[in-house]
Amino acid sequence: MIDVGLIGFGLAGRSFHAPVIHAVPGLRLAAIVQRSGNQAASLYPDARIVRSVEELLAISDIRLIVIATPNDTHCRIARQCLESGRDVVVDKPLATALDEALELAKFARERGRLLAVYHNRRFDGDFQAVLQLVASGRLGRIVRFESNYDRFRPHLKANAWRERSGPGTGVFMDLAPHLIDHALVLFGLPEAVTADIRIEREQAIVDDSFDLTLHYAGGLRALLRATMLAPVTRPRFILHGTGGAYVKHAFDLQEPILRAGRIPWNEMPSEAEQEANSGILTLVNAEGTVTLQERVPSAPSDYRSYYANVRDVLLGNATPLVTVEHALNVMRVLELARESSARRCAVPWPL
Repeated sequence: MIDVGLIGFGLAGRSFHAPVIHAVPGLRLAAIVQRSGNQAASLYPDARIVRSVEELLAISDIRLIVIATPNDTHCRIARQCLESGRDVVVDKPLATALDEALELAKFARERGRLLAVYHNRRFDGDFQAVLQLVASGRLGRIVRFESNYDRFRPHLKANAWRERSGPGTGVFMDLAPHLIDHALVLFGLPEAVTADIRIEREQAIVDDSFDLTLHYAGGLRALLRATMLAPVTRPRFILHGTGGAYVKHAFDLQEPILRAGRIPWNEMPSEAEQEANSGILTLVNAEGTVTLQERVPSAPSDYRSYYANVRDVLLGNATPLVTVEHALNVMRVLELARESSARRCAVPWPL
């Protein structure tokens, strides 16, 4: 049994880490840092509730520490935990800047500790279906991949740190890591990056929309986009290939269920939910005539797979599914995208 300490009990800690850790055999959610309030104690009565990182580090049995705090604290807290001899999982992004991320990875490597980043959205069932579809070759040569993360929030969320000015705030650092992770898993490193990171809502003071394009050889483009002003949302995924197309509209079911305080793995989706959470695959022949159209359900997958892999890595039985180098490549794309948006041009991948 591996004792886990969770730092932070806001949305990320409460909805996307605590219930997942708690549901993985071999992991025990032993302690939670919640600086104020009693929600953690009521939801996890078997966990010890502490009010500071220092209190958590004083618990000698804690082996793995999960950091689910605002982005600008990730690097500092992760270093503090690594220095204390703990293995660490950091919610995405690893840091607010590439140089910080590189230094942190070096620090972990020198101490022989695990440093992992929580790229949980690759364990969405719909993304797993996309991954399987690309690998199958049914769409022929892929020429365009679109991933959209649209919301309609015309008004700012009160007291939300992501909507305040500062390092690591804004929609780009919140959502782009998910979309970049997907593109890199599907297609690898790009040849160049183009981005437009902007503010669309009149009262916003940090970015709330972006269009990011990863350029690949052979004309393949990965279009990664998000906005807070989408009264009608774009499809979640679109794939175009020489042999057909795939379109998926709805979001994976795990996130909204977890946000609502329920456990997705304890629920069987209704027939209507399963249908709404499916994508449509259309295949064509060389003349463009449709030869097949079928519904593609989401693949079996859940966020517990991430923490089950972390458990197995710590026990010496597996290699990381999300490597530090992959997380650093996500940070490299974020950095190139910010440069591209500032310069209004495509920025090549560094050789």
